[in-house]
Amino acid sequence: MARPGGRSARVQEAVHGAVRELEAEVGRDALTVPLVAARAGVTPSTVYRRWGDLRELLSDVAVERLRPEAPPEDHGALAADLTTWAEQFLDEMTSPPGRAYLRDALLGDPDGNNAGRCSAYAADQIDVILARATDRGEPAPDVETVIDHVVSPMMYRILFRPSSPLDADYAHHLVAGLLDGPAGAASDGTDA
Repeated sequence: MARPGGRSARVQEAVHGAVRELEAEVGRDALTVPLVAARAGVTPSTVYRRWGDLRELLSDVAVERLRPEAPPEDHGALAADLTTWAEQFLDEMTSPPGRAYLRDALLGDPDGNNAGRCSAYAADQIDVILARATDRGEPAPDVETVIDHVVSPMMYRILFRPSSPLDADYAHHLVAGLLDGPAGAASDGTDA
């Protein structure tokens, strides 16, 4: 991971920017390390030394593209906050760019670090939602329970059942099942 500022951060920013620009101009299939390096103003050996190969570079870029740009919206209630977030998450991950980023993030990640970073992005967003609910005095499940009951089913379908229909109703169903079902009831200390 690059230190904030410094040459390493500038190289990462230039190379990531070059990948995004070239993908838009020539398409993903035409990308090569020398082409990216030339656009970024670095040598190919710099790219190879830092990322290893094109697949690992595309994976690193994908993980950065999957990072949320803002905290989740606050709609005043856990159910509304979590439902809105789940809808947006599902919409982003099932979009053609989202699917491509997921594929790239996982394909160039032999040790699982990128998958862990992507998971942490979702967990951090969920944690914000749950903390707001707790601050409002609402009972809330823990982050791992939300991941198990909302995020995991979505990701399974996105990755392994890409032809199954996924829409806002599916996200609503998962959130309602979590908050109204045994998992939601158990987490707030009441009997199911």
